[in-house]
Amino acid sequence: MESGESVTELMVVLVFQIGIIIFAVRLGGRLVRKLGIPSVLGELLAGVVIGPYALGGIGFPGFPQGLFPAAASSMAVSPELYAFATVASIILLFASGLETDLTLFLRYSIAGGVIGIGGVIFSFVLGDLCGVFLLKDAAGFMDPRCLFLGILSTATSVGITARILSDQKKMDSPEGVTILAAAVFDDVLGIIMLAVVLGIVTLIRGGTGSISASAILGIAARAFGMWLGFTALGLIFSKKLAAFLKTFKHSFDFSVLALGIALLISGLFEKQGLAMIIGAYVTGLSLSKTDIAAVIQERIRGLYEFFVPLFFAVMGMMVNLREIFSAPVLIFGGIYTAVAVAAKVVGCGGPALLLGFNGRGSLRIGTGMVPRGEVALIIAGIGLASGILNPQLFGVIIIMTFVTTLAAPPLLSAALKIPGPGTRKPVKGDDAATAVWEFVTDEIADLVVDNLLKDLKAEGFYVQMMNIDEGLSQARKDDIALSITEEESKVTIETSRVDMPFVKTAVYEVILGLSDMIQRLKDSADPQAMKKDLLDKTGRTPEELLSLVIPECIEPDLKGRTKEEVITEMVDLLAFRGKLTNRDEVLKDVFQREASMSTGMQHGIALPHAKSDGAPDLAVAVGIKKEGIDFESADGEKSRLFILVVSPRKTSGPHIQFLAAIGAVLKNDETRQQVIDAGSKEKIASLLNGS
Repeated sequence: MESGESVTELMVVLVFQIGIIIFAVRLGGRLVRKLGIPSVLGELLAGVVIGPYALGGIGFPGFPQGLFPAAASSMAVSPELYAFATVASIILLFASGLETDLTLFLRYSIAGGVIGIGGVIFSFVLGDLCGVFLLKDAAGFMDPRCLFLGILSTATSVGITARILSDQKKMDSPEGVTILAAAVFDDVLGIIMLAVVLGIVTLIRGGTGSISASAILGIAARAFGMWLGFTALGLIFSKKLAAFLKTFKHSFDFSVLALGIALLISGLFEKQGLAMIIGAYVTGLSLSKTDIAAVIQERIRGLYEFFVPLFFAVMGMMVNLREIFSAPVLIFGGIYTAVAVAAKVVGCGGPALLLGFNGRGSLRIGTGMVPRGEVALIIAGIGLASGILNPQLFGVIIIMTFVTTLAAPPLLSAALKIPGPGTRKPVKGDDAATAVWEFVTDEIADLVVDNLLKDLKAEGFYVQMMNIDEGLSQARKDDIALSITEEESKVTIETSRVDMPFVKTAVYEVILGLSDMIQRLKDSADPQAMKKDLLDKTGRTPEELLSLVIPECIEPDLKGRTKEEVITEMVDLLAFRGKLTNRDEVLKDVFQREASMSTGMQHGIALPHAKSDGAPDLAVAVGIKKEGIDFESADGEKSRLFILVVSPRKTSGPHIQFLAAIGAVLKNDETRQQVIDAGSKEKIASLLNGS
């Protein structure tokens, strides 16, 4: 704390900083996703832009040194803000441990282990040697900076690879399965090696600067022993731990307490000279096979969405733009990145050749292991905070992370498009089959997938959400593997041909169960009777909603003579006024809603409506047919006043609120008759919106 600066002043600055970061990372993530780039890079860039070396260092009234002034330490941000980033890194690794497919890890331990070990060894050695040759003052292979460059090169971000494999229908191919298994080994081995490197650095700093082979082995044995010991204890007592957590009854309580355990174990690991993130990962891994793992993941999702983007933004703030765009850093970064890519391609692809893969398969596996991401940034932050890495080397790491993340998708896509199998001998995964189900709406697709995953878990499958935002899941049991992708209303499942009958049976049972449930709902409720109570004069009539009724979208004299003609005429009115982006899509969705149950109310009113991808915003059209038409109304009368409401399918908005508000207005007999008798668009609008 600077002299004269109170705790209150520090906290005021902190809350301003966090508020700005929250908006910046959301905007940055959204912008890059539109370009097909992982949101993590957008969050990182947002931190660079608002950081102390860019906009954050510009002074303005109330903040003479800027909102994010450069701190005196090498971290560039305040200790308070870095503390938030540290908690975020613990949450990130705890969630990663929870998501780790331990079954996959054990099932494919031989192939995944050999390939993962190969990738880690090659990446570490080549990354370290890169520092030895490029750092002028490097003290050899055991230089702490070189060791960190080695460990940073070992990380793998499998989320990006999983998305590509899914898009190319290769998730369940021999290459896809092997990549996912090897990535788990990469995470585990990388975390253990981080502990070893931190132990070596501590010994070097506390001694003469050189250590013996026996000392290194002792550090490795201690780090590995502590990791393995805590992991074994965690897995052995995981069910008892889960039972203890469940005594707190509410899922929010035991989920937060599980995170509290992760924080305690993280602190214990740090006290023992190991990184906090190792303890967080071990805690998540220990709970990953319990029946509350999925619940914890869901319940801490809000904390994850708040803290983790903040972590990436803080990492971005540490990037000194002047340093990163200097010739030495760009050259170093370019060489280090090329070495990092080559290390994974050779280190993972080489062992794959010895495990039954041919050149094509080995190339696919190698390129699939290329992208770095979250773990690399966490380790880089640890290195910068401990003074091992300087701002220039931190810039080198940022370059490597960016380039490998951006380069991996096109490299892997190109490798997957090379014709021919990836194995020397045909295997079950080569005979892949795909089934596609197109449902009427996104909501139905969600219901089907949710119930399917629930049924698969009941069948003993291990279900893993590879990418929640993009609707990608995997389910595995023994040698059966399913890749499930949900894209809007379409559900795609990829598996081997011999397992496709099982998949179709499972989906059939889900749909049958939902159909039965819907039928029972219909039997227990009467929508026709409920519809008669929808128009209620006591309902809210907010002016901001009713102001959506505008003269330009009113037709006082409809020409249509049937329900279909009237709806088409009103949709065309909205399209003519530029309210729709896809007239045919909207018309189809309105007809589809009408087919489920007529929107003809009573007292001569009809409220046709729908949510549609063809409507960018909520839009309203009003039409009058004085002689009336048959609209299958609830009271059997002809409908004379029609109000069409359409709104976007995926964007939240007051669709139902508007229907309720306009219904409350029209419940008044006098108002309703005045609207029908009005001759001008302006008068109709004023009557309906209360002006």
